[in-house]
Amino acid sequence: MTRKQLPLGLALLLIPALALGWWNEEWTSRRQLTVDASATGADIQNTLADFPLLIRLHGGNFGYFGELAEQGRDIRFLKDDKIALKHQVEKIDALNEMGLVWVKLPEVRGGVATDAVWFYYGNANAPDGSDSKGLYDVAQGLAYHFTEGETLPQDATAYATHAADSKAGIDPGGWIGAAAQFTGAGPITVNPAPQLAVDPAKGWTYSAWVKFDAPPATASLLEARDAANALELNLDGTALSARYQGIATPAAKLTPGRWQHIALVARPDQLELYVDGALAGSAAIKLAALNPSLAIGKGFTGLLDEVQIAATARPADWIKLSYRSQSPDFAVLAYGQDEANASEGGGHFRVIVQNVTLDGWVVIGLTGIMFVVAVLVMVVKGVVISRIAKDNRAFLARYHKLDAAHLSALDQEETEEEQDIGDSDLLTALIGKHDHFQSSTLYHLYHTGIRELKIFVGDADDQPVPPEAWNLLRVRLDSQVVRESQRLNSNMVLLTIAIAGGPFLGLLGTVMGVMITFATIAATGDVNINSIAPGIAAALLATVAGLAVAIPALFAYNYLLTRIKEITADMRVFTDEFLALLAMRVAVRQRGVGIGGDGI
Repeated sequence: MTRKQLPLGLALLLIPALALGWWNEEWTSRRQLTVDASATGADIQNTLADFPLLIRLHGGNFGYFGELAEQGRDIRFLKDDKIALKHQVEKIDALNEMGLVWVKLPEVRGGVATDAVWFYYGNANAPDGSDSKGLYDVAQGLAYHFTEGETLPQDATAYATHAADSKAGIDPGGWIGAAAQFTGAGPITVNPAPQLAVDPAKGWTYSAWVKFDAPPATASLLEARDAANALELNLDGTALSARYQGIATPAAKLTPGRWQHIALVARPDQLELYVDGALAGSAAIKLAALNPSLAIGKGFTGLLDEVQIAATARPADWIKLSYRSQSPDFAVLAYGQDEANASEGGGHFRVIVQNVTLDGWVVIGLTGIMFVVAVLVMVVKGVVISRIAKDNRAFLARYHKLDAAHLSALDQEETEEEQDIGDSDLLTALIGKHDHFQSSTLYHLYHTGIRELKIFVGDADDQPVPPEAWNLLRVRLDSQVVRESQRLNSNMVLLTIAIAGGPFLGLLGTVMGVMITFATIAATGDVNINSIAPGIAAALLATVAGLAVAIPALFAYNYLLTRIKEITADMRVFTDEFLALLAMRVAVRQRGVGIGGDGI
């Protein structure tokens, strides 16, 4: 690992096992679902966006109906255990262990398994999370599930394209929950609406599940008519064909007594008929704009279920996956093992940590490195300054007891090892000696002054000291004060970097986290507070980390700086006093005043 890669490596080591995290401590259980469109022959080639997937729950794949809240209001789906997905609970029958739940997948990738979706349940106090209006994309203009007790079919999309009239009843034994039962008495009619209009540039799609026992002589499963123009799906006995302005596709044969998926797709230049997800026939057309009224099941005797209309031409992969995912004959979903939440405490913080993105962990890792460096500087510098202050006090106590005739009595040459230790704060803090004022800045000034004065005066009693020599001595002492000040302030810049850089680095992580959160919302279309809040909270964790570095560093920096200023002031005072004392001592010797003693 290179030096540049080291911070990233350290940050990655700090990343918890997010896959083992828990989205919300109030939910007691979860399981992992994996969507694999290619595993059962769906073999889609392209990526499908915002696909409504049906999840059939039964005793064979889900044995915990007793843990679900009433009507499955506690059911939640999360992408990567972070992003809440829109879903609709169509039916939960805990007694008979049967459930029908739709979930909106942000994407289904062709040829590979879609990233895992976590299915959470087991919270009796949870509010109802079902939201049919957010399940479909904007092109979906109508979706009839045919719920038991409906007088008129109710649209599940946000457009609320409810039926204007219906002669069909409701059969509870449909293909997906209940179904519309037609007896030939009349169709379901829907008034024209903008969301049902045909745009030649976008196309149009109708799909449904159909079943009949006795083939009708002639019936219309769909008539979307605007004046003389119409899109039609006609059943003649067992022969099904799509028609537009007199142009019909080749007929496809349906099997009586069996549920089959049918779809009409009107593209700008082609009319297509699909049966059981496969293209059954097509015809060249020139699609024109229509604002049609709908008649569904005119003259039909049988059952229709999951009637859907989209104001766009759905791709063939969409039709294929709709058929296979809504049919229990194909296992598009892989179910993982149920997991119980056995953790205790730390619920809110756990949610925050689980939602931190990789870039957030990199920033937090860098702030962690800054914190370690800052703490090391604070501790080492604090120990060094304390030892300097202690040695200064000890030196002054001895210095003030010196006889004026023996000012050099405390002077002692430092060994090379002591000099090396004194040049390093860390070594001074760990193994520095104190038997001869090694850490004292005042002693270093004293040693410099005695050494320089011996050069000028030596042991002579009457040797004159020129003014230039005194100027040089003051310069040498001032230089020593500067060097000692530099040593005192060494590495303090690391604290200023932590103070100034920590919050900005944390802010960078927060901004990136917020950007990713909003980009995810834009991609998924999920704008509820439950999907936004965890990502924002996790993004703010980076700012907290930056402040956690800066605040202790700020307090320590100001405290240490005050101590350093005190020591520096003591050095200035000592320099002036020591120079005055030396000058007096030399002057006295030159005048021959008997102070006694030899040398300085």
